[in-house]
Amino acid sequence: MASAMMKRSTATMMKSVAGNLRLRTFASVSVGTDLVSAAPDVSLQKARSWDEGVESKFSTTPLKDLFKDKKVVIFGLPGAYTGVCSTQHVPSYKNNIDKFKAKGVDHVVCVAVNDPYVMNGWAEKLEAKNAIEFYGDLDGSFHKSLDLGIDLSAALLGHRSHRWSVYVVDGKVKVLNVEKAPSEFKVSGGEVILGQI
Repeated sequence: MASAMMKRSTATMMKSVAGNLRLRTFASVSVGTDLVSAAPDVSLQKARSWDEGVESKFSTTPLKDLFKDKKVVIFGLPGAYTGVCSTQHVPSYKNNIDKFKAKGVDHVVCVAVNDPYVMNGWAEKLEAKNAIEFYGDLDGSFHKSLDLGIDLSAALLGHRSHRWSVYVVDGKVKVLNVEKAPSEFKVSGGEVILGQI
């Protein structure tokens, strides 16, 4: 009974969030946007253990290092260890990694507003770390710069990321997909963007 009540409560909250999102536009990022120019001072944090973080002196990765002279598929999601993210979104990329490589994609990257240690633990749990590169956007600055942030406090998540995917060539967005609500999984999955490359 408690489980059924929790499911109804979560469904009600997500419908409320979805209703608010229908009015939203994504002016900061679009096809043709140069991600490095759109977020010039932003760096992401590669998923790693705490010891690896200490050893690297808590280094970060500038966006230009991720995108320069590369073909990259990057997808963002609301958070590590959350439902759709764990059961559908990440697996849709992990299970298609060979198809991405066959299309000439250099890297498939997952990013979320989480710290790199949580992202590391989650990637290991999903057994996806060898296929996908995981990065944390600790303070949400990457997503804010692209107007892809969202307040999910109603789900006890705080400020997070919309669910989205992009295909980037040498830093420029060639394909952009953004879900209408964070609970939806219709346009941002691996199979969809594979068909767009």
